[in-house]
Amino acid sequence: MKTVNHWIGGKTVEGASGNYGPVTDPATGEVTTQVALASADEVDAAVRVAQEAYQSWGLSSLAARTKVLFAYRALLDANRDAIAELITAEHGKVHSDALGEVARGLEIVELACGITTQLKGELSTSVSNRVDVSSIRQPLGVVAGITPFNFPAMVPMWMFPLAVACGNTFILKPSEKDPSAANKLAELASEAGLPAGVLNVVHGDKVAVDALLAHPGIAAVSFVGSTPIARHIHTTASANGKRVQALGGAKNHMLVLPDADLDAAADAAVSAAYGSAGERCMAISAVVAVGSIGDELVEKIRERAEKIKIGPGNDPASEMGPLITAAHRDKVASYVKGAADQGADVVLDGTGYTVGGFEKGHWIGLSLLDNVKTDSDAYRDEIFGPVLCVLRAETYEEGVALINASPFGNGTAIFTRDGGAARRFQLEIEAGMVGVNVPIPVPVGYHSFGGWKDSLFGDHHIYGNDGIHFYTRGKVVTTRWPDPSEAPAGVDLGFPRNH
Repeated sequence: MKTVNHWIGGKTVEGASGNYGPVTDPATGEVTTQVALASADEVDAAVRVAQEAYQSWGLSSLAARTKVLFAYRALLDANRDAIAELITAEHGKVHSDALGEVARGLEIVELACGITTQLKGELSTSVSNRVDVSSIRQPLGVVAGITPFNFPAMVPMWMFPLAVACGNTFILKPSEKDPSAANKLAELASEAGLPAGVLNVVHGDKVAVDALLAHPGIAAVSFVGSTPIARHIHTTASANGKRVQALGGAKNHMLVLPDADLDAAADAAVSAAYGSAGERCMAISAVVAVGSIGDELVEKIRERAEKIKIGPGNDPASEMGPLITAAHRDKVASYVKGAADQGADVVLDGTGYTVGGFEKGHWIGLSLLDNVKTDSDAYRDEIFGPVLCVLRAETYEEGVALINASPFGNGTAIFTRDGGAARRFQLEIEAGMVGVNVPIPVPVGYHSFGGWKDSLFGDHHIYGNDGIHFYTRGKVVTTRWPDPSEAPAGVDLGFPRNH
């Protein structure tokens, strides 16, 4: 059986704890790989390697850093398919979706390639008599990233390229459910010329996470995952004196007004709710239909959802793959099975779905729930699967109030032809990312990604300008130099005394 080990100091390091976790092919249900789970001592060893690498990397020139990053970008581009194949094999998403994930991660690498302009400081001259003031940004030291299973390449690339471009060294703790993509990213970085110890990958479970949160040698922690864990990460790491950006869960709403193009809205709802099997924090999991359009919209969504081809991610005909684990599949199914008892109309029931020849895979079909109540489990919880809830509202104001009452505030969208309504929505809605006739408003790399309320803990969003500020700290220098004409007697610098 294949074993995924750690990547520390520019090379593979075998796990020493004796503990291993299973990695399953979601399409077959078979355990194909085992991953080493680090002890606290192994985490400490990785931190010490990163600290040593920081002594030189933190002082390296911007030209040296960007040279590596440009080479890294080229290698990632050349290895898109290989990375995507690893993602599909361990996560289960279809190959085209995995390729899209790599492409979105590449955006942040490209942003990091331009770090020379992003790290320019500021200068004010003559703020007083021969006094100048400058502002500069410097790296933090050793920083860590803890990333989720649903985007095993993209989310790590939201973190470490900017961190190392800013002069930090990085320890990545990826999900133990699909660890191979992280190692591939680190190997390619080494091939691109990144010095040993600048990027390290330590695999593990809660033991490794807790060790990272407590270690005094780590200056900052980035996290993407569920809200309960994000809250724990933020509280624990902050208590240990670390800077933290912790992105949590979501319940993203799509408000559809009566004037909207319902065909476009239905297309968007199906794509945003069921793409990547709903296992993404930017999935649309709740559609709010305003006025009398609800029945027609639900029917259009149903017609489209029934045509989605579900199958193994490496089958080019598949449009949606399996869920990550059997336990998660069963949890998602439980929300559908209990929906009717809590007042919802089950328009499509995807539970019990299977794929011929792959009966042991973690399969579930698409589910559509109509007339969902706001106090039901299917609405309140982040299901993280292919389940779409439809709620009804009589007016725009009622719809906005419903959305704003949610404890989550990650992303949201409005579908309308009315520019005035769209403008009101983007100002009145309480969420960090807003789409206008765009169902999944994930910002491009040079704008930052992050939510509000229980979807974000910490002051910084991820990547973009916020990411650069998170991985650096500001310093202000006030300088006063005497004029050469004021040199001590007996020293002639060649300036006239009456200068």
